Amino acid sequence: MKFVTVRDIRTTPAKIWKSLPEEQELILTNNGKPIALITPLGENDLEQTLTAVRTARAQSAIQQMQLSSIRNNLSQLSIEEIEAEISNTRKSR
Repeated sequence: MKFVTVRDIRTTPAKIWKSLPEEQELILTNNGKPIALITPLGENDLEQTLTAVRTARAQSAIQQMQLSSIRNNLSQLSIEEIEAEISNTRKSR
């Protein structure tokens, strides 16, 4: 996995785009922190790649919610308690 900076993108874009097919993924950083994943796309696999990325994001979000639930001692709520929590949250919007 190769890291490239926002500055690299501005100063040597051709070099970065040329290395992308070989690297297969680049991590874009700003001030040393990762901010984006750059991956090659083709016309034939655009939808498949987008679906895979969106699925991975959804799975990660679910995992984070589950971990938060465990940390906050909410993992043992009954269905009624869950429905009440949802109802209260909707009312507060």
